[in-house]
Amino acid sequence: MMYLVDTLKTRLRYPLKKLFYLGNRYYCPICKSHIRLLQEAGIIRRQNAKCPVCGSLERHRLAWLVLEKHTSLFDGQPKKMLHIAPEGYLEKGFRKLEHLDSITSDIVGNHVDVNMDITAISFSDNTFDVVYCSHVLEHIHNDYKAMQEIWRVLKAGGWAALDVPITAEITTEDPSITDPNERLRLFGQEDHVRRYGQDYPDRLTSVGFTVRRFSAAEIVGANHLRRFGLEANRLCFIGSK
Repeated sequence: MMYLVDTLKTRLRYPLKKLFYLGNRYYCPICKSHIRLLQEAGIIRRQNAKCPVCGSLERHRLAWLVLEKHTSLFDGQPKKMLHIAPEGYLEKGFRKLEHLDSITSDIVGNHVDVNMDITAISFSDNTFDVVYCSHVLEHIHNDYKAMQEIWRVLKAGGWAALDVPITAEITTEDPSITDPNERLRLFGQEDHVRRYGQDYPDRLTSVGFTVRRFSAAEIVGANHLRRFGLEANRLCFIGSK
């Protein structure tokens, strides 16, 4: 009985949220909600960042728009995707695509299909058409190895969404820094091991990717940034094999 009650609550929660936050000021392209507000989010609090219906942040909304406009993800052709460290709201959207066979992975946890380290991906060469890996590489000590592994498991002609926070001109890292407070001060978060700069695409090209770089201003236009809750200079990266 309790299971049925919990299931009913879950099914009702989503449409009730859409109704409660209904408005015309903002739009979330992931959950397709027209909403009157966006919530604050982040360690350093950011205003108008989080969708109150699905929980998506700025980077997720921009990535979704880029995937819609500049990739083959929604073309209806069968695809196999590896979704690394899956975000619930994106995973839900991906699962709705009948042509997409999505496999989720993370280093630990029973919320995913496969537990693995992305510096040693447990799939054969040329397995996936798409890899989605957002805001993960800044946590990985050997990010070059992770990039090489993603490249390895992609099919020829495949592509990967490989977003990271870009918060500097030049990438800085120091593996000797393990103190969480120092990492927070130098890299922006206690579990980050580097701060990526505008040279980030060079790392991707060094392992073989052809990189396309998109800014929010390019994708939605300067006049529509506020509607999607995006900053003009927020970036998204697609690496093709």
